[in-house]
Amino acid sequence: MDKLNIAMIGYGFMGRAHSNAWRQVRSFFDVPYEPELKVICGRNKTEVKRVGDRFQWQEHTTDWQDVVSRNNIDVVDICSPGHTHAPIAIAAAQAGKILFCEKPLANTLAEAEEMLKAAQDHGCVHMICHNYRRAPAVALARQLIEAGELGTIYHYRATYLQDWLRNPDFPTRWRLNKSEAGSGALGDLFSHSVDLARYLVGEISELSAMLKTFVDKRPVRSSNKIAKVDVDDAALALVKFHNGAVGSIEATRYASGRKNYNRFEINGSKGSVAFNLERMNELEFYSDEGPNSGFKTIQATDPAHPYVKAWWPPGHIIGYEHTFTHTILELLQALAEKRLPSPNFEDGVKNQRVLDAVERSATSREWQTV
Repeated sequence: MDKLNIAMIGYGFMGRAHSNAWRQVRSFFDVPYEPELKVICGRNKTEVKRVGDRFQWQEHTTDWQDVVSRNNIDVVDICSPGHTHAPIAIAAAQAGKILFCEKPLANTLAEAEEMLKAAQDHGCVHMICHNYRRAPAVALARQLIEAGELGTIYHYRATYLQDWLRNPDFPTRWRLNKSEAGSGALGDLFSHSVDLARYLVGEISELSAMLKTFVDKRPVRSSNKIAKVDVDDAALALVKFHNGAVGSIEATRYASGRKNYNRFEINGSKGSVAFNLERMNELEFYSDEGPNSGFKTIQATDPAHPYVKAWWPPGHIIGYEHTFTHTILELLQALAEKRLPSPNFEDGVKNQRVLDAVERSATSREWQTV
């Protein structure tokens, strides 16, 4: 089996999730390559060493420019803050690497388009990590839709709710700084709902949106200073799809009691599906066919369901971290089949176009074309 040498830029929450996925994928799936965790890179030498040691990376460093130019690196996995995505991805593309990047692809549409162009110009395989596509219940929802079980799609209704910012004394961090994060709930949460909308329903054509910041100043950690918050706390939009469906998307980090409530409901002429990440092994399904009315809950843990056969017996649920493992699996399979994995930077740009339209609509207070 050929080895695939991995370099990861970033060591925080997503760095740990990706590290675990690279380690787990070969233990449960028959994969065409053996991932080799060569080097992990981050700004804080002490912290990157700690995470590197924990996940058994062979080396740690603070110099990403050196990492992406190394001859012994095949894949550059970008898990760093949003403002670093474009320079790292473009440099890695120029070095001919396989590109794997966290979402959203960039902080702006222009940056995302530059990243895609660099990947295409240099013939690089590229992938964006929208891991929620890889929850078995979500993949099952797509199968039902593609099989015509829902008929003509009328509605997509999505909410992504968290509450970790509702305390006004919570200290500022990079996600609350537009120069680093690009946006707030819009890029952090809303982008996931956009990707699922495109994956399950189709392309968004128009939208009307608003953005809201509830707390515009926050304390700086370990300091008496106060920092301005210049990103959104909540994002809401009404959307129209090219296929005639309509929808609504809401994302906030101020929904008291909601920790990671990523939910969607899709209604069609023959049936409906609903999913909630906090109950990620379940898919609610309604069909007009049959004598019984009402939704039924499908436990997406049967070997017949997407991905599950590689894990545990029916009813033995899987968790959040498995969605990243399934995403890495798609990347490895695509490499072996000499095709682009899905989703890729083209999807990242299309998602970014929607986010850009949200910002334009929130400023103009008018409907915007995507």
